[in-house]
Amino acid sequence: MFATYFQLGVEHILDIDGYDHILFIASLACLWGFLTTRQILILITAFTLGHCLTLALSGLSFININPSLIEKLIPATIIASCIDNLLQLMRKQKFNPKYLLVIFFGLIHGLGFSNYFKAIIGREDSLVMTLFSFNLGVEVAQVIIILLMIIVIFLLSKIGIKHKHIVGVCSMVIMLIALGLYL
Repeated sequence: MFATYFQLGVEHILDIDGYDHILFIASLACLWGFLTTRQILILITAFTLGHCLTLALSGLSFININPSLIEKLIPATIIASCIDNLLQLMRKQKFNPKYLLVIFFGLIHGLGFSNYFKAIIGREDSLVMTLFSFNLGVEVAQVIIILLMIIVIFLLSKIGIKHKHIVGVCSMVIMLIALGLYL
């Protein structure tokens, strides 16, 4: 059971058909250099905690929200994250990670998967073990995305591209792709 739900968590994040998670994590990861690796890892863990809480509440039948509403909110979280990146660049101040906001965004992203998750856990004995193994898979997949982004950012900076330009372009591209989710 552990391996199955762990793999499902990894696939949930890395599934190219569900690229909204990849976009959101990339929007956080592009800040590497302004934020430390530790701060980014805390941000993605905050996201996972929000995601996990929503799945737990759904699994226990405490919440049930219209999926079409959630599908509209998910791109909004990605766009908001990118706008925050751009605003922080314009302020020319030290970047300030918004942990509570990322937890909230995790709640929204978790709602996008909650109906499916609720259906598959209905047959399982342990909601706690299912949530733990699934969300551990989510966290590992997010770390993979973060590491790939850090490598790309490092290589771009080595060829002379300023980090603020990387953040700006990355945020703009991610935001445009997220806007496409509304089409």
